[in-house]
Amino acid sequence: MNWIDPTAQIGAGTEIHPSAVVEAGVQIGRDCRIGPHAVIREGSRIGNEVRMDEGAVVGKEPMRSVNSILPPESKLPAALIGDGVLIGMGAAVYRGAVVGARVLIADQASVREKTTIGERTIVGRGVVVENQCAVGRYCKLETEAYITAFSTIEDRVFIAPGVCTSNDNYIGRTEERFKHFKGVTVKRGGRIGVGSVILPGVTIHEDGVVAAGSVVTRDVPARMIVLGSPAKVLRPVPKEQLLENQDWPDVRETASTGSND
Repeated sequence: MNWIDPTAQIGAGTEIHPSAVVEAGVQIGRDCRIGPHAVIREGSRIGNEVRMDEGAVVGKEPMRSVNSILPPESKLPAALIGDGVLIGMGAAVYRGAVVGARVLIADQASVREKTTIGERTIVGRGVVVENQCAVGRYCKLETEAYITAFSTIEDRVFIAPGVCTSNDNYIGRTEERFKHFKGVTVKRGGRIGVGSVILPGVTIHEDGVVAAGSVVTRDVPARMIVLGSPAKVLRPVPKEQLLENQDWPDVRETASTGSND
């Protein structure tokens, strides 16, 4: 028999597997499917038509090692999961995370505290999005990509499998490093090829492309392709590949309003 706290609110048509756990103050919308051994931690808010597969966790509290460089956390706000979100087997969404509507968080992926994921984004299998990141709408973060803490990923960004990002140029040595932690920024429409490495503080500007296997040590200009280790400008992005030339609903909407959000 499952364990559902009496203070939890469960919407009409929602099905909860007998082995699932729903803690105090949780709110679950209508027509959700909560799978075997799924756990929804205290106060989490789950939208309508959400699916959680085997062993998924929403609202996980972050852990701190005794020698962690990060300060102790005060009580984080509840995790918020939008309508129509799919959360795969063994995936974890931490307390303080906000996940927009129609997002896919695939098997064994992790979305850390104080991180936001925009609507209709795909967080692929085994992807880790660390704490205090902002990920935009309609992004694709492919299998086992690693998004370091304090990073910003804008709308329609593509990050291929095995991409690694970093926020510490001092590689864990000297007190100076505490002053300079900085994640990466990928502007709207940026794309990063498979197995690339992006170093701390780098910005990939609008529609910039990083070729597969590159090591990016400096900013990538808008609408340019960079390649190599260290990466250097190769040539402009082909016109037909530019985001403005894609017939996608959100792109047309942005073009008609003139918004850069």
